Amino acid sequence: MTQEERWQKRYEEVAGFIEANHRNPSKYVDGERLMVHFLKRGRKMLNAGELKEPRLSQFLVLLELSERCRRVNQWK
Repeated sequence: MTQEERWQKRYEEVAGFIEANHRNPSKYVDGERLMVHFLKRGRKMLNAGELKEPRLSQFLVLLELSERCRRVNQWK
């Protein structure tokens, strides 16, 4: 499996998780930590300008989906 295939598989896993559960993955749940790491690392690469075009457009769509399902503080 190439690195591109691994990235695509993780992308689809994270996008499917967010769409199915209507929330972002939690760093406190063992099965969701890799998805949190994927999002965090992707944001770092995006801010550093290291994401190239095929991944960049996909990751921006994922960030938009993640932002729509962002946790809302109930104590406001």
